[in-house]
Amino acid sequence: MFCHQCQEAAKNTGCTVRGVCGKTSDVSNLQDLLIYVLKGLATYNLEAKRLKINSIKVDRFITQSLFTTITNANFDKNVFTATINEALLLRQEVKTAILNSGGRVNHIDNDSTTWFSSSEAEFQQKAKEVGFLSIENEDVRSLISLITFGLKGLAAYTEHAFNLGYEDEEIYSFMQQALVDTLDNSKTADDLVALNLKAGEVGVKAMALLDKANTSTYGHPEITRVNIGVRKSPAILISGHDLKDMEELLKQTEGTGVDVYTHSEMLPANYYPAFKRYSHFVGNYGNAWWKQDKEFESFNGPILMTTNCLVPPKESYKDRVYTTGAVGFEGLTHIPLKEDGSKDFSKIIEHAKKCKPPIEIEKGEIIGGFAHNTVLSLADKVVEAVKSGAIKQFFVMAGCDGRMKSRDYYTDFAKALPKDTVILTAGCAKYKYNKLDLGDIGGIPRVLDAGQCNDSYSLAVIALKLKEVFELNDINELPISYNIAWYEQKAVIVLLALLHLGVKNIHLGPTLPAFLSPNVVKVLVENFGIGGITNVEADVKMFLE
Repeated sequence: MFCHQCQEAAKNTGCTVRGVCGKTSDVSNLQDLLIYVLKGLATYNLEAKRLKINSIKVDRFITQSLFTTITNANFDKNVFTATINEALLLRQEVKTAILNSGGRVNHIDNDSTTWFSSSEAEFQQKAKEVGFLSIENEDVRSLISLITFGLKGLAAYTEHAFNLGYEDEEIYSFMQQALVDTLDNSKTADDLVALNLKAGEVGVKAMALLDKANTSTYGHPEITRVNIGVRKSPAILISGHDLKDMEELLKQTEGTGVDVYTHSEMLPANYYPAFKRYSHFVGNYGNAWWKQDKEFESFNGPILMTTNCLVPPKESYKDRVYTTGAVGFEGLTHIPLKEDGSKDFSKIIEHAKKCKPPIEIEKGEIIGGFAHNTVLSLADKVVEAVKSGAIKQFFVMAGCDGRMKSRDYYTDFAKALPKDTVILTAGCAKYKYNKLDLGDIGGIPRVLDAGQCNDSYSLAVIALKLKEVFELNDINELPISYNIAWYEQKAVIVLLALLHLGVKNIHLGPTLPAFLSPNVVKVLVENFGIGGITNVEADVKMFLE
């Protein structure tokens, strides 16, 4: 195996024996092969689109398949074997449809469109031939890695929107064209840089679509004080990002005597008006995803994993972990999508009734709900605070949390910031500082949580609105600094989106991505001012200057 898609890549180079995330080499290889087969399927599907052949089934399949390959989403090799087989069958179906419509495929045929096998042994062998290390030029490999991982993040956001009934043909087509473009050996480094920036443009579009899906369905997030204590009833813990799963679970648990708590990236569900009407929706339990090995243990009840961020479960609570959507792990119970588009959570509800209530691990409240609609409603107050000097600077500290000790930097950085600064955040990176008592500025909390990593769009909207209010020509003239923690591929598409919007001088940590070659890093530094982090004292001084 060779996997370098997340921040924990071994030695900041790549995992070659077993993923730090727990992914085995056979699963890693199957994921590489799936990506390759999807490129062949996309090649045919783009031709089908050109011929006006209905492609929505394939659009959704490619999106969902990309999502399963994100870090910490699916560890089940049987799922990937089945998905590859399905992709090969779909590829043949699309090819047949093209030929039956009078089209031709000879001009687009290549190994990704013609290779076929049903043997898992041959799957493993082929994977070694088509993985990232098969690209000899280091810089090309780096840029293709960047676009591929960006597409995985783009697929995640697109899938969440689709689950709520929102789709965009342009997004589907771009994902597939970008996959196909990575097969084109004539693409220069400049072409691939342009492709990555185009991914950022489409990423903004996808995040806007997801924002519309979420807010149209559940209302705009509101400023909310979220309980982090527990009650005495048996309960279900729901983690991940999918709000449709959250809605269905709350509906199906209503009146059953079973409470519901959020964990990690599902915390922002507490901010939506539509979910507040459920009296058995208690609040949030625990912290970021990587602490689940301890927090799932103490929760006592069953856990529903709706998207990525699964840590391979310990035997002591493995029987209480359920998966759905893109998530999978051998031995866990998976709750599938029914033909009518709903899910049946009765099994997990009955399981919860037999469990003890959660063990309390903390008490109190945390405040959130500062998505763009809320912050813009406070625009006059924010602008006045900036003009008066009460707020000197904003720090975007969005992104991901992780288990590396070096990530304590972000807690220390938040503590070290002057009291006239405000932190804008989204994603599980907030768990490094959202329980600190950092105070407020004239009633404006110094940590403004916009929501999930999916909600990073809000931070872009806020920045663009401030640019308009202050009548600036360049978004980089705003008193906003970017010190972002990254972990996986959704953070990659957010980065590309920021670059597309013209944001410069973004600092990434705790390490720069392993998949960026020295020459690509040089381009990012020279053209966009991308940088890493050093130590808290030096970095605070650098940002404030």
